Amino acid sequence: MEHGALGHRGKLIRGAGGLRATRGSTAENANPAGSGSQRSPRLGTCAAAGPPQCTRGAGLYGFSNSRLQGGVLGDITNIAAKTEKAKTVLKQLQKPQPPQAEPPIASSPSAADAHAEPTPLPRSLVTIRDQVINVQDCEEYAADLNNHLFQEEVAFMACADYMNTQTDLTPKMRTILVDWLVEVHMKYRLRPETLHLTVNLIDRLLTRMPVMRKRLQLVGVVAIFIAAKFEEINPPELHDWVYITDKAYTKEDVLTMECTMLTTLSFQIMVPTPAHFFPLFQKANGCNAVHRHLAQYILELSLLDIRMLHFTASHIVSAALLLSNEVLGRCTVWPPSMVHYCRHTDQSLRGCVDVLRQLFEADRAGSGGQLQALHKKFSSKDYLAVATMAF
Repeated sequence: MEHGALGHRGKLIRGAGGLRATRGSTAENANPAGSGSQRSPRLGTCAAAGPPQCTRGAGLYGFSNSRLQGGVLGDITNIAAKTEKAKTVLKQLQKPQPPQAEPPIASSPSAADAHAEPTPLPRSLVTIRDQVINVQDCEEYAADLNNHLFQEEVAFMACADYMNTQTDLTPKMRTILVDWLVEVHMKYRLRPETLHLTVNLIDRLLTRMPVMRKRLQLVGVVAIFIAAKFEEINPPELHDWVYITDKAYTKEDVLTMECTMLTTLSFQIMVPTPAHFFPLFQKANGCNAVHRHLAQYILELSLLDIRMLHFTASHIVSAALLLSNEVLGRCTVWPPSMVHYCRHTDQSLRGCVDVLRQLFEADRAGSGGQLQALHKKFSSKDYLAVATMAF
């Protein structure tokens, strides 16, 4: 090897004491005649035997000769003796020591209570410790988020009478489309937010532009395509949506309609839907699992009826919870706490509740009729079969 550990041109020779560097017949620390020396910041002061400061004739590290005597590195030649000494000290440390009793602290009042039972925690602390906290709830921002949802929900509502401007469509066609989208939603196991956003995108697009009936299914597929990309972690891919339509439309058709929908809606995708209000309101209502699935069943039935476009998202969720409270026989169907939290009174919700009750009773009586998707969904064990449960 041409370069040593310190960058000098020399050879490395393996010996009994490890590796040492040589430069011909001259020792590494020897100072050549006429050469100066600089003090190494790693070694600190010079050897104890030398002067307080390093002189011009000192070695490479500021010592008087090549043997590092008494310095920071010490004598590195007598390794065997130091190893034996270290083993002797280690054996002495490993000998078992007799246990020593700790003297009691006479002045400490807690010395007498050393074996006393620990004081139980207050009930408030136990509750906080045992409570499961979801950091994604963002409780410190909950009030501001709720206020923002209430402010924005009116701005992104579809026109309730847009079917008057659609010359080739009927409300029944919209109902059939939404029922088919519910089935597609179940097939790909998508989130509830995706379904509600899909219907919102469809209604807002039909409010702004006319659509022929042969393109209505394409509008629905593109709407759930956009909503899934916005809400899902792993959304279905483009070829999946072409396949789900039995290849009635091509990939180019889907992509072209996607651009048309996004530009028509000015890329306003993040809008408040009933899916955003439902987790907040059902928690305030104190719903258990059965109650929650029943309210969700009523809420998704509202997607099928175009009359629900007259109401805001928070209004529909509040009415669904009020109806579920009546179905389950709660004494107070709409307590003051829910009025304060949902910002809707019992009387203001009655018109929406009546429409939801018609949809609920008709679906249960006819087992879904021609529209089987929602009834089949909420008859499964995943939703505790609330669609067929006797109340």
